[in-house]
Amino acid sequence: MYTSYLQVVVQTIISFFVLLTLTRFLGKKQLSHLTFFNYVTGITIGSMAANMVVLKTIVYTKFLVSLIVWCVLTTLISYIALKSGKARTLLDGQPTIVIKKGKIDRKALANTKINIDDLTMMIRQYQVFSITEIDYAILEPNGMLSILKKPEFQSTQKIDLNIYPSSPAFIPIEIITDGKLMKRNLLEVGKSKEWLDNELKKANIQSIEEVFYAEIQPNGKIFIQKFD
Repeated sequence: MYTSYLQVVVQTIISFFVLLTLTRFLGKKQLSHLTFFNYVTGITIGSMAANMVVLKTIVYTKFLVSLIVWCVLTTLISYIALKSGKARTLLDGQPTIVIKKGKIDRKALANTKINIDDLTMMIRQYQVFSITEIDYAILEPNGMLSILKKPEFQSTQKIDLNIYPSSPAFIPIEIITDGKLMKRNLLEVGKSKEWLDNELKKANIQSIEEVFYAEIQPNGKIFIQKFD
C-alpha cells in the first residue's frame, strides 16, 4: 500500500518537472493560449499529465514518451506555421470582420457561430453600449473582439491638441521586492548599486532589507515603501 502511494508521489514529481520543462520549451505563446491551436494543445498536455499520475492502468513511461512526442509535434507544427502563411491560416484561422462601416455582417456572425446577443455582450466589455458608435469590429482568432470606434466617438488624444510630450526616461520597473535587490532590472535602466544606495540614503534608509518595494518612475525618481 505504502509502495503504491510512494509511486504516485514519485510519478507526480517527475511529471511536474517534465511538464514545466516542456511548457518553457513550447514558449510564451502556448502559455497565453493566443490561438485555438494553442488552447487545444494546452488542454491536451494538461490532461495527459494528469492521466500519467492518476491512472494505474497505463504504463507510466509510455505515457511520458507520448507527452514528450506531443510537445515535439506541437513545436514542429508551430515552426511550420511560422514559415508558412497557409499553414498558419489553417491552424490559427483568420480574423473576421463582424461589423463593417457601422453595419453588422450577419453572414460573418453565422460563419463564426456568434449570435447578436454574444456580439453585444462582447462589445459592452469595451464600455461601448451602442452599435452606432462602432466603425469596425474584428473577431480575432483567439476569440477576442477588436473595436475601432467612429471618429466622433474616439477619445481625444494629445496629438489632436497639438501636445507632443517627450518620451519617458524610464518605464516603471521594480528594483526591490521583499527586501531583495532586482539586479537585472537595475541594469536594465542603466543604474548602478551606488546610485540606488544614494537614493535610499536620501530617504533615510540604510539597508535594502528595510525596503518592502521600490520602483523607478518614468521621470527617473524612485518610489519606496518600507516594511511596516
